[in-house]
Amino acid sequence: MAADEAPTAQFAVAIAACGVVAAIGLLAPDLLAHTVVDGVAAVLGAMDWAFMAVSSALLVLAGWLALGRHGRRRLARDDEPPEFSTFSWLSMLFAAGMGSGLMFWGVAEPVTHTAAPPLGEAGTEAAARQALALADFHWGLHAWAIYGVAALVLAYFHFCRGTDYLPGAPIRAVLFGRGGRAVAAGADLIGVLAIAFGVAGSVGMGALQIRSGLSSAFGVPGDSVALSIGILVLLIAAYTASAVTKLDRGIKWLSTINIVVAIAFMLLLLALGDTAARLGELARSFVDYALLLVPLSSMTGPWADVTPWVHEWTLAYLIWWIAWAPFVGVFVARISRGRTIREFVVAVVLVPTLFSMLWFAVLGGTAGALDADGTIAATAIADPPLALFAMLQRLPWAAVSSAAAVVLVFLFLVTSVDSAAYVLGVITTGGTPNPPASRKLAWGVVLGLLGAGPVLSGRVDVVRAVALVGAIPFTVVLVLQTVAFVVVIRRDR
Repeated sequence: MAADEAPTAQFAVAIAACGVVAAIGLLAPDLLAHTVVDGVAAVLGAMDWAFMAVSSALLVLAGWLALGRHGRRRLARDDEPPEFSTFSWLSMLFAAGMGSGLMFWGVAEPVTHTAAPPLGEAGTEAAARQALALADFHWGLHAWAIYGVAALVLAYFHFCRGTDYLPGAPIRAVLFGRGGRAVAAGADLIGVLAIAFGVAGSVGMGALQIRSGLSSAFGVPGDSVALSIGILVLLIAAYTASAVTKLDRGIKWLSTINIVVAIAFMLLLLALGDTAARLGELARSFVDYALLLVPLSSMTGPWADVTPWVHEWTLAYLIWWIAWAPFVGVFVARISRGRTIREFVVAVVLVPTLFSMLWFAVLGGTAGALDADGTIAATAIADPPLALFAMLQRLPWAAVSSAAAVVLVFLFLVTSVDSAAYVLGVITTGGTPNPPASRKLAWGVVLGLLGAGPVLSGRVDVVRAVALVGAIPFTVVLVLQTVAFVVVIRRDR
């Protein structure tokens, strides 16, 4: 196959695979739910140690790169300045990485773990502290180390070695010959499918939360199929309109607006609640997170006795981050020209982790303080998308804050899917940094259709499982990319 024909064939195969899954989700959502959920559970049961080991190894590697002698290396020529300002850079990587997920789980996860802790007694202060630490673990260093290493590998090979932004580029650069090219082509295709399924899960999750917010705050029927379809259509229209613009316009400005509104929303909740108590919980969460980090990373001690919970929560999260790694990796690599490796790791791993910890302390801590009767926790367990709005209804200005939350979820989701459509366009056009608008538009529509099945099913476990389908094989690709990077960076001067 000629080189210029490969992206077209890859695009056709990926679209066909996504079309089959989307059709099953629309026509037989129960079949999709049963097949995907059971399949993912079987893989986790057999390979839990491998996924945990890969995730923890990437965190160790990120620390080594930041603290070691390679940290001074620049992802560009020595005299080349960064392409984006630091604030715009951080806004884009954070909004693309997990903004909509933090809105979904900011209240739901801490109150769920407080009401049903994996270890200890429910409803106690110890359970509440453990709940915040668990949320920090799931959304903290491990998650951003996965993103950071995936992005750093592609950025280093592109800016320092002159390769394209394809997931298989590092493998092509190290593995020569026909076998290397075949493995790299397979890595590109797996990366496309991982992005599509991972982002489709987030489309489903965000649409469910928007629907719940409209129902809670404005009395719209929450189980309306027409409402779900209307939300999806509006989302597709919004992010495809942004996708056809240039990177330094649509995504950049959307990301900046996202972060500004998110910070304002969090500060509003901090001001409406007990500010001193929230900041105290944040301070304690640093200690609790540090104590939790090693035993949960290795599934030792009491965590070995709660394996089903670890599979359902911790490993599901870690694999979800791997599902998003090819998307966030390509996108963050594209916007990171001119940064040193040390600056890159600190900005991509530490800064978002600190923000996530503050986010959970404010939202989760506020919900816990307001939930004396356990109603918010019961809502989170029964209907996670509704938990945020159940908490907001107990605060002053509930209508205003609920409307702001709906808008914020919508903006985060538009930014994430816009970024994903851009990355999918890059990969399926052979690695070009400026894919044609038609390719981005096509992927925007496909991502919306993939997310429709989970939305219509209304089941969060299906949303999670769909997101994990592409991540499981991409874990092998991520390992190969990382090995290629370590080989090359130790060899290069």
